[in-house]
Formats: sequence, C-alpha cells, structure tokens
Amino acid sequence: MSALDGVRVVDASTLFAGPMAAMHLGDMGADVIKVEHPNRPDPARGHGPSKDGQNLWWKTLGRNKRTVAIDLHTDGGRDAFLRLAQTADVVIENFRPGTLERWGLDYAALSAENPGLVLARVTGFGQIGPYRRRPGFGTLAEAMSGFASSTGEPDGPPTLPPFGLADGVASLATAYAIMVALHARDRDGVGQEIDVAIIEPILAMLGPQITRWDQLGTVQPRTGNRSVNNAPRNAYRTADGSWVAVSTSAQSIAERVVALVGRPELADETWFASGATRAEHADLLDDAVGGWIAQHSRDEVVAVFEEAEAAVAPIYDPSDIVADPQFNALGTIHRIHDADLGEIAMQGPLFRLSRDDATIAFTGRAHGADTDAVLVELGYTDDELAALRADGSIA
Repeated sequence: MSALDGVRVVDASTLFAGPMAAMHLGDMGADVIKVEHPNRPDPARGHGPSKDGQNLWWKTLGRNKRTVAIDLHTDGGRDAFLRLAQTADVVIENFRPGTLERWGLDYAALSAENPGLVLARVTGFGQIGPYRRRPGFGTLAEAMSGFASSTGEPDGPPTLPPFGLADGVASLATAYAIMVALHARDRDGVGQEIDVAIIEPILAMLGPQITRWDQLGTVQPRTGNRSVNNAPRNAYRTADGSWVAVSTSAQSIAERVVALVGRPELADETWFASGATRAEHADLLDDAVGGWIAQHSRDEVVAVFEEAEAAVAPIYDPSDIVADPQFNALGTIHRIHDADLGEIAMQGPLFRLSRDDATIAFTGRAHGADTDAVLVELGYTDDELAALRADGSIA
C-alpha cells in the first residue's frame, strides 16, 4: 500500500510547477491522469536532452502518470474532462486566469457533481492582481523574488539558476497546499480552490529579506559562495582539482575548522565569537582554510574534517552522486525499466515513510497512451470513442 492509494489527481498543467506537484503525489501512490492537448502535448516533453528520440526530462516528470489526450476546446473534450473531474479528488491546472471559466470548466462546473473536489491553480502571478494575465515562468519568479539580485559574485551581475528552481519550490508548495485542502475536506466533505503564484513560494524560502528591508532599510548583498552570517563558508579547490564546500554556521564547528587547518589562535580573536563578525574577516579565514585545503586531495580533506567533526561536503556531479554510499543507503537513485530506453536512473521520491511505500511504478509514458483505457473507465463505449476521435476531441 502507498499513502495516497485511492486519491485521483487530474494533471491538466504544463511545463514544470504543476506537473512536478502531480509527480510528487504520484510518487506517494496517487492515481495521476495527465491530460494533454491532442496536437500540442506538454512542452516539457521537448525540454532538455533526448536519447533515441525520447525526452529524458519527461521520463522523470511524467512518471507514475497515465496520459490522455483531450481537446478542452471541443464540446466532446469538455464533456470528457467534466466526467473525469467527477471521479477525481484533485485537478491541477496552470492555464492563464479566466481560461477555464471561458471554456465552461470553472470550479463551479467541475465540482457540481463532486463537491469534494480540490482545484489547484498554479500560475506565475496568481489569480488576482494587475499581473495575473501575464505569461509566467519560473525565471520571472527568480528575478522578482529577490533570488537573482542576491545571487552571484559581489562585482558580477544578478545570477539566475541553471534549472527550474522557482518551479521546483512552487511544486512543493502546491503539493503541500493540496494535502492541506484534502485534510480540510475530510473535516466537512467540501473541497476548495487553491491559488499558487510561482512568485510567492521562492520568496518565502529567501529568509527575512523583507523584514530586514522593513526594519533596517538594507538589502542582502551578493556575496558569491560566501555568507554574511558566518565564515569560513565557501567552495574551496583541493590539490587534485576537486572542490569542497565548508560551512561553519555553528560556533563550535568554526573553532574545529581553524584548529584542524593549523590556525587555532584565530578562535581567540574577539571577532571570532559570532558568525557575523567572522564574516567580516572572511578574507583572512578563507586564506587559512583555502590554503590548507589546496594542499590536500578531496578524500583527504573529507576524512580529516569528518574525524574532527567539522562540516564539509565534496561538490558532486551526477557520477559522484550515483556512487556515493549515503545516497545509496537512502535509496535516493532509482533504476526503473522504461519501455523505450530499457533501464534508466532517476532521483526517487523526496522522503521515506515507515508504514507506506513510495514508488516509481513506471516512467513517463507516450502522449495519449492511456486515452482509451481511462475513458472506458468513465463509461465511454467503443462507438463513442470513435466519434470523439473522428471530431478531434481525443487522440
């Protein structure tokens, strides 16, 4: 058994935040049905690298999802979607605000025969406000949240992440919001709408920057790999050309670090007594720590730090991750049979439960692979399916 057995999620969203939220729920056992346009599948199927014509990102993002191709612009497609929503616990969508309403698929219509339905609406800027109709992507959220302005080298430009950070954070917020709404439904049997604006969850992750500006009138500067809250904290190059990251958020860790690099006297300085004042002497501390690390291999650095109970981690690429004994002990990387590519590796569910299994039953499936099977579950006959296919309502 899985924790979300019996929960049906209809994923009518595209690209990343909404589909990733559905993926998280599918990992926990929800029956996820991915709805795509017959002629315009989720653009995520074309993002990133491919092998033998198979998109690799989709193999992960589409895992544990049955796929149906329904055109919501047509009468037949809308009827099929309404019938699907009647069987669902959750619908996730990320059309621009007003689109579902224009199609006659607003929350009132979707929940008319299913009052417990939860509708999660994931957009760049939310359902209200002057920007609600703007196209919204994670990059814009990374810019507007303050993430980019505080990321990068002090004398360099604002820096955007090389992956969908804001979308990923928003996917977690969406999955959390869905579970909150389902819990509330268990109380009184009534569902509700969820409004997730991608600009908000990443802002919440950035700490007290708003409170700092409000109370002190200052903004967090760009500090590269350093921190304004503690030092030494940086990425340091080892003698064999690898890199390690060191953190000294705790005072005791900072003392251990300077001792193991042969500079214990630094801990006696008055400014060493707090993270903030240590950060004011980051050049000195980086010279001491970085100079010692530069004389040792990555494995030597990690071994000495671990023996001293100081905080260090090698900076990994994927080959390091799949070989790491801690990731292997956790079962982080799953090897799954894929119908197109054979065995493929991917990161697994986000956490483990003591009583309920989280699993990847199958990888991302072909566009519309389950259309007929799902609609037959809804009561459609072979003749009705043929008629829907003939007028382009399904594929």
